[in-house]
Amino acid sequence: MRKPWIVGMVLAGVLLGACGDPVSGPEAAPPSEVPQAAGTTQQRAPASPSAAGKASRAPVAAPAVLYLGDSLAMEAQEVVGRELRRAVRAEYTSAPYSGTTPCDYLEGTGERSLVPVQDKAAALVRRLRPDFVVLQFWGNAWGYTPCMDGITHDASPEKYFQRYQADLKRLTDQITAAGDARIVWVLQGPDPITPDRVRRVNALYELRADASGDLVADAGRAVSAAGARYSWVQYLPCTAYEREHAEYCTQPDRDRTALHRDDDYLHFCLAPTTSTPKPCPVRSPGILRMAREITRVVREHL
Repeated sequence: MRKPWIVGMVLAGVLLGACGDPVSGPEAAPPSEVPQAAGTTQQRAPASPSAAGKASRAPVAAPAVLYLGDSLAMEAQEVVGRELRRAVRAEYTSAPYSGTTPCDYLEGTGERSLVPVQDKAAALVRRLRPDFVVLQFWGNAWGYTPCMDGITHDASPEKYFQRYQADLKRLTDQITAAGDARIVWVLQGPDPITPDRVRRVNALYELRADASGDLVADAGRAVSAAGARYSWVQYLPCTAYEREHAEYCTQPDRDRTALHRDDDYLHFCLAPTTSTPKPCPVRSPGILRMAREITRVVREHL
């Protein structure tokens, strides 16, 4: 396993990047009749049935799912869509933007955001009427996006967490006002540089889900060692599925598989990052593990 402090110097480059060029094939979403911004893959979603509240919603046979987030969502979007379509016949839309944090998806941020107006969370909810909105943010902590007003975890941890918590509530309120969608907060995997930061960010997701009656998908646990949820690892033992599908067990002779590249401790795509963020073009065990946990949570709450 490589030394995590070595890659800390190159974090700025890898956080804004995502893996490789997309490949054509069955994982790509079919064309949509809904106008979309560059970097957004969509399938037109039907209107969701109205309900008195999130807890009393009628069962949905083929849910409409909207997937938003940062570079981790950018690299995973095609695999998440494939798993959701396979497991629950989802009508799937993804609109991730690399380098973002929850404030980027808030309406009212204007030019101070990395997300265009038409792809704000509430705007997409009004247009697509999803049953689920899946939100995956690693927790941009270095002030890349203008909407964070220069607040960084390194300079002011408590101010960072307070702002993050406030933005989660604002985002929940805007999504709730825009439609009848159930939010799924995706918990993140370990960070070798600031492990407590991810722990606290995940705790904020859980608090927000509890407060608003929404859901949590602990995808980060799927890429963590057993009994060491917040200890970063580059490799994990292969799962039964990975052993049966050799392309997902990268070191079968050692019965272990790679979650990260040697030069990128954050992302889970096993292809090199590129200057233009795009979906991961190669089979990557970490991405599949997280996508399956997201899918499991959606399936169990239909």
